[in-house]
Amino acid sequence: MHLVNKYSQKNYFCNMSKHTDVNTLGEFGLIDHLTKDFKNSQPTTLKGIGDDAAVIKLNDAQALVISTDLLVEGIHFDLVYSPLKHLGYKAVVVNISDIYAMNVIPTQVTVSIAISSKYSIEALEELYKGIRLACEFYNIDLIGGDTTSSPKGMTMSITAIGVSHPDNIVYRSGAKPGDIICTTGDLGAAFLGLQLLEREKQVFMSGPDVKPDLEDQSYILEKQLKPEAARLSVQYFHKEKIHPTAMMDISDGLASELFHICKQSGVGAFIEDKKIPISPDAEQMALKFRLDPTTCALNGGEDYELLFTIDEKDLEKIRYMPGAFIIGEITDSKDGIKLHTSGGNIHDIKAQGWEHFKA
Repeated sequence: MHLVNKYSQKNYFCNMSKHTDVNTLGEFGLIDHLTKDFKNSQPTTLKGIGDDAAVIKLNDAQALVISTDLLVEGIHFDLVYSPLKHLGYKAVVVNISDIYAMNVIPTQVTVSIAISSKYSIEALEELYKGIRLACEFYNIDLIGGDTTSSPKGMTMSITAIGVSHPDNIVYRSGAKPGDIICTTGDLGAAFLGLQLLEREKQVFMSGPDVKPDLEDQSYILEKQLKPEAARLSVQYFHKEKIHPTAMMDISDGLASELFHICKQSGVGAFIEDKKIPISPDAEQMALKFRLDPTTCALNGGEDYELLFTIDEKDLEKIRYMPGAFIIGEITDSKDGIKLHTSGGNIHDIKAQGWEHFKA
């Protein structure tokens, strides 16, 4: 590969007989397309591609749960309004959220970064202060990583690791008709925090002397800039011996994640619009932006709460679970994925979550 010069690389891409835009597939469609011919050959691979994390068998009593994510400047974060300390904290949280979504407590992370020359040592120290705070708060160890240069901006790659008994791990594929659909926390606030930050960024870019008006919206701003993973919820599952039938974290929007669970479980679902948890701050900001609060909750993303299903036998335990909300029920696949409104209408749910490959 080192022998390929820029001219021959250019000709290679120009002479390809077919050119399909990755936007036609989206993030998960692209992953499915690129990996469809890969087959697991190792008996220790209990779960490969297709869930929040991969699962590798260590022995009969232990499995390694591992997940990795990329964060790219200009795509996943904007340093105009993202303090580096907050970014470091968030980078850890969004990765360990995938481990919690497998019903597992994360224990270690690795952090790799590619940076351009615009970053000083002091800037990176600030970034790592946030990483350290997240590690301390969630009781996880930073055990390695890599650092290299980049021609532009910053790219971060974080791998999160946890260990669990194989029988305790929860996948996306276990939901069955009659199961209850639940979420933790509230939804849509992170998306609306982003809308507020983007609005004030445009004001700042048009006149740097203008003071940003964040309208004292600390809650939705914190949900965007410094989210938290659902640690307490998973600890509650373990304490009360609740084993969700399916689960994943809400990173791309409730609707998108519900589609993933239904697809992998081979089921349908309905949720009730008035039972979707939305904070008063998020609801008020949605109305200020002339947006429907329910639509923001369904499609906003970056909440890093949990979407999970439970067997009816665990319903009473969930009723007493702090921060848990019952929002619907799993149905037969032929019934589709529906939204029931308070007015008695039934609509097909469309997954319109955040697309990673948008121009």
